[in-house]
Amino acid sequence: MSQLQQVEKVKVRKAEARGHANYAWLNTHHTFSFADYFDREYMGFRSLRVINEDRVTPGDGFGTHGHRDMEIITYVLAGALEHKDTIGEGGVLYPGDVQHMSTGTGIMHSEYNHSKSEDVHFLQIWLLPNSRGLKPTYNQRSFDIAKNSGKLNLVVAKDGRDEALKVNQDVDLFASALKQGDRIYYAFPANRYGWVQVARGEVDIEVDTNEKLSLKAGDGVALSEIKEVSISTNSNGEILLFDLA
Repeated sequence: MSQLQQVEKVKVRKAEARGHANYAWLNTHHTFSFADYFDREYMGFRSLRVINEDRVTPGDGFGTHGHRDMEIITYVLAGALEHKDTIGEGGVLYPGDVQHMSTGTGIMHSEYNHSKSEDVHFLQIWLLPNSRGLKPTYNQRSFDIAKNSGKLNLVVAKDGRDEALKVNQDVDLFASALKQGDRIYYAFPANRYGWVQVARGEVDIEVDTNEKLSLKAGDGVALSEIKEVSISTNSNGEILLFDLA
């Protein structure tokens, strides 16, 4: 199968079970099959194809390379990430910034650690597009996730509502920073699926099947036929929540 099998309503993907590679300049973990890492059971989930957690050393990065027909989202956790591409876009991403690139008919770009002294730590997410051969586009925005703690912040949306970055796929992506005592709730519309990725810290997740999960940074969980989820923490945590068709 090309997708994570949807047999269980709740399926946890532990951080330590992910694919891993360390190239000295890049320390990377793969939630789904990517590059030299292959796991038949983890080829993606719905339209979600890649979640890579990357740490890049100062001054290093990904040289100019190409993509096509993929929706790419970058979420910076620490440090600064510099982007340049062949459609004339460029900039530096900091924590709380989100970048969306629709690669469509093809785009060349580079990503480098902008700092000469500290690592950059970020998540890179790939979504399959709803249409192929689209015109390449690029957007980035700061969402001040840390300042809006205890809330679900819509950062990417299929319709670009509420100033979220517009993506060419039927998906809504929320980010939330949680402090001790915070609890957030999310109700999934009918016939929708969810993925929660823990970006940092530790969180507790409860779903309407009465299952309770304690997850740490790097863990993810696939949710199928779930109506509602609540997420809390006894310390601090940060999560990404995907609402997928």
